[in-house]
Amino acid sequence: MTNVPSRATWLWLVEAALAEDIGPGDATSEALLSRDAQGEARLEARDAIVVAGLAIACEVFAQRGVTLSARVEDGAAVAPGTELARVRGPAIAILEAERTALNFVQRLSGIATLTRRYCEAVRGTRAEIVDTRKTTPGWRTLEKWAVRCGGGRNHRHALFDGILIKDNHVAAVGGAGIAVARARERGSRHLRIRCEVESFEQAREALEAGADSLLVDNQPPDVIAKVVALCAGRVRVEASGGVNLDSVAAIARTGVDEISVGALTHSAPAADVALEWTARSSS
Repeated sequence: MTNVPSRATWLWLVEAALAEDIGPGDATSEALLSRDAQGEARLEARDAIVVAGLAIACEVFAQRGVTLSARVEDGAAVAPGTELARVRGPAIAILEAERTALNFVQRLSGIATLTRRYCEAVRGTRAEIVDTRKTTPGWRTLEKWAVRCGGGRNHRHALFDGILIKDNHVAAVGGAGIAVARARERGSRHLRIRCEVESFEQAREALEAGADSLLVDNQPPDVIAKVVALCAGRVRVEASGGVNLDSVAAIARTGVDEISVGALTHSAPAADVALEWTARSSS
């Protein structure tokens, strides 16, 4: 099981999502059910997925006075029809929390499932699948956790925790070598310097200027392989740009250390998870 991020980093998101969906109350459930009615339901995977988000769903239901008992752990690969969790509590409260809880589980399980597919595609190579900052605003901590649930690794979390010289930085200062040298002179001594390059020549320039690692962006496998050979294990090499499930294996075979995939968080389809009612009793 991958450790759940600190509750303080995402509790506000749960509270905002519930407020957004419930507002002054669930008009339908309140019209149909007694406040004293109790209910039970199960969360079920409708497809083969890697689970992520049950810990968040537990908090969603708890906010409405409903108890969730997980049947599997976040990070588990499950078959269609698997019961993921059972919820029990006031019937109206279960229905109030249903969509918000499912939104978290479907979104995060979708990311974990897609990440696992990428990891399996590069199995047998040295390449690690890593994420990017292309995350849903406000969801970054949870989405990066879902990547870990799927077997991927997190890249830098935000702008403050790494020096990553991108193409626009290079253009702004006039060259990759100049950018690396300036970062070496002015940047924090506690942060490693990674430089994005778009050619073999740029890679050589950045390496000679003292880059700690290189990011080869939007280049074919033959160019990536040349950069890997140039670095000869002295610094780590990452590949990025236009990576998909059809191309990732060929990129991995170039010998790169990391392959960053924005699609893990910006294009993962929601996992098919449903809540099915199982029992109700009125007091």
